[in-house]
Amino acid sequence: MAKKTTPPSRTDPVNVLILGSGGREHALGWKLKQSKRCAKIYFGPGNGGTREVGTNVPLNPMPVITKNVDEIDRFCRQNKIGLVVIGPEDPLCAGLADRLAAPGRHVFGPVADAARLEGDKSFAKELMKAASIPTADSRTFTNYEMAESYVKARETPVVVKAAGLAKGKGAIVTSTPDEAVAALRRCMVDKEFGDEGTTVVVEERLVGQEVSILALVDGRNLFLLDPSQDHKQAGEGDTGPNTGGMGVYCPTPLVDDKLISTIQREVLVPAVDAMKRSDIDFKGVLYAGLMLTAGGPKTLEFNTRFGDPETQPLMMRMKGDLLEAMVATCEGRLDGASLSWDPRVCCAVVMASGGYPGAYETGKVIRGIDDAVSDPDVQVFHAGTTFNKSNELVTSGGRVLAVCALADTLKEAQAKANAACAKIHFEGAWFRRDIGSRVM
Repeated sequence: MAKKTTPPSRTDPVNVLILGSGGREHALGWKLKQSKRCAKIYFGPGNGGTREVGTNVPLNPMPVITKNVDEIDRFCRQNKIGLVVIGPEDPLCAGLADRLAAPGRHVFGPVADAARLEGDKSFAKELMKAASIPTADSRTFTNYEMAESYVKARETPVVVKAAGLAKGKGAIVTSTPDEAVAALRRCMVDKEFGDEGTTVVVEERLVGQEVSILALVDGRNLFLLDPSQDHKQAGEGDTGPNTGGMGVYCPTPLVDDKLISTIQREVLVPAVDAMKRSDIDFKGVLYAGLMLTAGGPKTLEFNTRFGDPETQPLMMRMKGDLLEAMVATCEGRLDGASLSWDPRVCCAVVMASGGYPGAYETGKVIRGIDDAVSDPDVQVFHAGTTFNKSNELVTSGGRVLAVCALADTLKEAQAKANAACAKIHFEGAWFRRDIGSRVM
């Protein structure tokens, strides 16, 4: 008879492994470390900031191949990891949560069938239609000529979306048929997003304010996190190309208690129920990107993990034990979760490399972070950072840092975050100074 594995009790210390290397992973680790049950915390592979929270280890969650999975699984067994947190969408969509599941080990993140809600926009649109979730009218195309004919015949503007994962940059908002054709060419002909753009979703362009709603889901129960508003476009005044996110503030006054109840009832619960009807057990984070239109909230997309940079202000404002909430999510007992929120506003401003979201250089020495965080209400989460051979902190990505500030009002939080950014220096650094100005 096989030996029965005893799961950890609800009071035992837990060793945590966070997979990913961005600002989201740094922020999650920062918050998890505050739990009384958090023993050791590891990041695979982590970044220049995560080593201040825990230990960086050379584990790569992508690609999800047997060699990588075996290395991660071996590390978990050798270091008695009780909770694995998978940060990015790519490994979730590739089935890493499925493959790391083991007795006595919780994996926070949905299985591949559930992560398809993010990884395949065509699938997501079909699910929304079947579940009567309010969303933009759309059509899916795999043939360029048919897509071109369709957008040329449209009398109203459209958004062209790469159906696969495109790091937040695959949605191209257009105003004219010529712009729509150019967007189709970028996706389907020039293959700017690789194979992720060979199938496109063309949908009506909605008008309104965009908001992000995240919820923990344990298969049955939902626990809504405070609403936030991301700023995707590179330029101030919401101009320029889409990025992975240039800043976010939380909470947003655009979503009151009545609206959040509507969103839960009409968007989140039907999505979870639709997956349940398909025998998909969704456990993790369900993230709805919504447009607040004159006709009510409409769903732009679903993500199946914590957002980046939305996670950073959420962790700054979260009061309570995130580790307990994650374990409760994995065990299907979210109905007992007891998270609450700091009443203050958090503004997170992303500092980026020169040239981002296009080509950029790395290896630029970063200075001034210690000065920026001398204010106890300011925290800097690292995204694209590492250390060079001289042990200097340097840039290693397009989005380098997320500078977060808490204050009583959004205006004060924005000013405090911008002031902190001004204390940090690296060659080519830039940031938007208007995060949150849409609602001021």
